[in-house]
Amino acid sequence: MKISIRRSRRAAIAVALGSVLALTATACGDDGSGSGGDKGDEGSGKGKIVFWDNNGGVRTDIWKEIIADFQKANPDIKVEYVGIASTEYQSKVDTAIQGGGLPDVGGVGAAMLAGFSAQNALEPLDSRLSKSSLNGKLNEDMVGVLKAAGGGDGTLYSIPTSANNGVLYYRTDLFKKAGLDEPTTWDKFYEAADKLTDAKKNEFGYTIRGGAGSIAQALDAMYGQSGITSFWNGDKTTVNDPKNVAALEKYAALYKKVTPAADLNNDFTKMVAQWDSGTIGMLNHNLGSYQDHVKALGVDKFRGIPQPIGASGKRVQVSNPVDGMGVFKSSKNKDAAWKFIEFATSAAENSKFNKAAGQVPSNNDAAKDAWISEAEPTKLAAAALTDGSTTIVQLPYYLPDWNTISKADNEPNFQKVLLGDMSAKDFLDTIADQLNKAQAEWKEQNG
Repeated sequence: MKISIRRSRRAAIAVALGSVLALTATACGDDGSGSGGDKGDEGSGKGKIVFWDNNGGVRTDIWKEIIADFQKANPDIKVEYVGIASTEYQSKVDTAIQGGGLPDVGGVGAAMLAGFSAQNALEPLDSRLSKSSLNGKLNEDMVGVLKAAGGGDGTLYSIPTSANNGVLYYRTDLFKKAGLDEPTTWDKFYEAADKLTDAKKNEFGYTIRGGAGSIAQALDAMYGQSGITSFWNGDKTTVNDPKNVAALEKYAALYKKVTPAADLNNDFTKMVAQWDSGTIGMLNHNLGSYQDHVKALGVDKFRGIPQPIGASGKRVQVSNPVDGMGVFKSSKNKDAAWKFIEFATSAAENSKFNKAAGQVPSNNDAAKDAWISEAEPTKLAAAALTDGSTTIVQLPYYLPDWNTISKADNEPNFQKVLLGDMSAKDFLDTIADQLNKAQAEWKEQNG
């Protein structure tokens, strides 16, 4: 398979990160380690396995609880937990693929799946699933998303754990005090952002994501306002369509006008903490931060609703990546690694995980649990995805370079847009050029 320029560059950078690799190898020890080309072994189904959490810190507590449950049910298997921040996970895995030190099992969401599978790092899981107690128990749409994201041949490399969705959180108490309507449309959103801002009192209408993960949020705002319903027009992306350019110009102009200046460098953890502790009117994030808001504000001071409706009268959102778990091909104990995945996505454990995360369970039986109807944002998000009110623009997770293009390659440029040092058009034209080349390369490789 031809290796793309960007992926080759990423691999070269990964090899150069010697200090990171040394830390990774130390954390993993010798068990389950090896390069991406190592075929590994089924193993005894007992002993130690290493698990890398792709959202370490945020999900550490719930994963440790699930691991304790698993080890109680499987006393012959010990799981070593390694929590890695979501912003660092791809580079850690890429480094280990090139130089050794991969875990046995790890988080593998749709956004990074194609990049890992293109490097031959993941074990195909179709056969294991078909023989498993999970067969027929998992949400077919989530399984389908991960199959499509695997690179084009329909192989399943990751078992879904949860689905997410974009949410507009707003402070009901502040809206009521200001006499504002619920921000159900983009016009009402902009009106509220302006009216709730009093910078001299450190009160702001909105917090914008300018740090890690900023581009996914910007895409949601762009397509939501433009009403464009497809990421591609033939073989060319719609990212830099004039309607999207205008939408991004309007959205980026919120920075420092109705948002804190600190937003320029805020990733989701800083943004969420800032919203929870301050007097900011609105926050765009996803279902994953719901429990943080409940702890900080209680259930009476905020709501989490689906993204605003555009001028067309329809809601348009970009897809949120389905999260999952994969077995790395180099594992020397694949049988035990699979047992852990099977256990973690069983009804009881999948429900427990998603209740803590505030996300939609992948296990169909878990999705019937009462807590979902009690967690309003999750209930509303699930309804929006099934009641015909929302059109989802599917992002091209199948492109091996997608995660790099949509994050590391262009996040610094988005900060330039916020600062007024780069136009929205130049920013989107740059991304479009990279995407169109990546798409052409993918089609050449996949017929």
